[in-house]
Order: sequence, then C-alpha cells, then structure tokens
Amino acid sequence: MISYIKRTEEIILAGKKILGDERRSVILDHLMTEQIPITGGDLAKLANVSRQVIVSDITLLKAKGEPIIATSQGYLYMPSTNRDSMAERIVACQHPPDRAEEELLLLVDHGVTVKDVKIEHGVYGDLTASIMVSNRKEVEQFLSKIRKTNASFLSELTDGVHLHTLMAPNEDALVKAVDALKQAGFLIESHN
Repeated sequence: MISYIKRTEEIILAGKKILGDERRSVILDHLMTEQIPITGGDLAKLANVSRQVIVSDITLLKAKGEPIIATSQGYLYMPSTNRDSMAERIVACQHPPDRAEEELLLLVDHGVTVKDVKIEHGVYGDLTASIMVSNRKEVEQFLSKIRKTNASFLSELTDGVHLHTLMAPNEDALVKAVDALKQAGFLIESHN
C-alpha cells in the first residue's frame, strides 16, 4: 500500500489535480509545515488547480476551525499556542495615507507584529483586514502590493482613523511601541 504522502507526491509529479478532501489535507499539511506565508498561487501550483479553488479550500478549512490567516504575503497557519504566548493590544491611530509606511516601520522596528487593521464603516460596520507584518521586508512587500494594485488603505474610508491589533513577545515591547506611536503623533488619545 502506498503511503498518503508518497501518493500525493506521485500525483503532483504527474501533474494531476488533487481532488477535494485530499487537496485540502495537502494544503493544510503544507501550511502547518511552513513557518512563512504561502501564496494562493503557490498552493494552486502544488495542487494543480486554480487560485480560486485554493481560496474556496482555505474558506472551507477556516470553517472547520483551522487557524489559517490570510496576510498580504500569503496564507499562514497560526495555531493558538503561538498567539497565546504573545502580548496583544489594540490601538487607535489616525494619519493620512502618506504616513502609513512610517507608522508600520515604527512598529516593526520596536519588535511588534501588526496583525491587522480595523475600521468602523458607516454602511458595512466593522471591517478588518489582516496585515501580519513584523519586519521591514514584510512592510515593504505589503506596501508594494498596495502600490502595484493601486489599492486604497482601509483608513482612507474613515479620514485616517483606524485600529491596529499589535502583537509582541512581551508587554514591555508593546508599551514602548505605543509610546513611540504617541510621540510620532499617530495615537488617538481619549480626552476625558
């Protein structure tokens, strides 16, 4: 009897499509093995299917409770054990689009991962987009995609007002990053 992994390798080498549950198992195994984001295009090549099929597969895997997040760099398997060991904080910021790079670099330079951006839209309610940048290279890749696709920042819908979920190895790193946001004029502070 051929092992599951050997059979999957044979299918891939033969250029055949991997079907249904078997394909989703291959995708999940691949995501769990890698420590870096994997693009939908790369997963599509692996399974010899379209990128849209991968998007559907990822949606089905998420619906089953798999901790897969979509980042600007690709899909990432992020089990709760990794997240539970991190300090996390949500901060409210405001700035024009031309200061987005400055804000993100300031945060990653303080050892912080910018998990997402959230806005409160007048029609759609809360909108959240995964960012998952934790170093200068990832920030540049994220901003390059924004420029290349001519996409807008979510915060442009709310006059620059947005929330970020920040993650860091410890609370001290978060405190220093938030203080740096304040010093740079990004932080929205409550005025009681």
